[in-house]
Amino acid sequence: MAKDELLERLLPVVHAAGNIILEIYGTDFAVRQKPDASPVTEADDSAEAAILSQLKILTPDIPVISEEAASAGHFPEIGERFWLVDPLDGTKEFINRNGEFTVNIALIENRRPVLGIVLAPALGRLFAGAEGIGAFVEEAGKRRPITCRRVPAEGLTVVASRSYGDAVALETFLSGHKVALQITAGSSLKLCLVAAGEADIYPRLGRTMEWDIAAGDAVLRAAGGRVRTLDGADLAYRKSGFANPHFFAAGLE
Repeated sequence: MAKDELLERLLPVVHAAGNIILEIYGTDFAVRQKPDASPVTEADDSAEAAILSQLKILTPDIPVISEEAASAGHFPEIGERFWLVDPLDGTKEFINRNGEFTVNIALIENRRPVLGIVLAPALGRLFAGAEGIGAFVEEAGKRRPITCRRVPAEGLTVVASRSYGDAVALETFLSGHKVALQITAGSSLKLCLVAAGEADIYPRLGRTMEWDIAAGDAVLRAAGGRVRTLDGADLAYRKSGFANPHFFAAGLE
């Protein structure tokens, strides 16, 4: 299946997961702790189940690594092509009810994300992109293309994590750069803001997993940006343990 067709067929899957999450968002849901002490809710589990069932129908031959299944120790055998799914990125944002949580699906090929969808259901924004196709955002029932921007003369707009972060490490990373504005956002939205030209750089100087960022990375790459490790190499996927090193996401230089 061509990437453009696959992308369009995935949109209803992501929206359905978003609707499940919003239904639970409006209730007095319970919060549990996973073995790593991170929070998880019924919304994470229900959205993941819905996504996995549809991916099995759409692409039965492509294995899936998904956050909640992985947290429970379920890792299917994978090759160079597999899905990375985070059914609810930004669970802390979900619990705090600030709307900045997302549904994420990414296709990995040869260690790079080649297709990704990020839906922020409470905000009504969907970002998507694929290699060779470009990136777009859908909001208020309309779709428009997005691309990264060149850094304005007044300086960088830096987007940082709302719930995680090391202020001293961020200040050190930005030392020597002209910064015009610093904003915060939750979940994989930070990558999408860079992709949409609403920010210029997102430094992540803390722990993340591949499923946290793969979909946003795919959107960013399709919009002309890059995610690089601190030594300047492009971030690669299918790493042992699926943990990421520190990285930064940037638009056009």
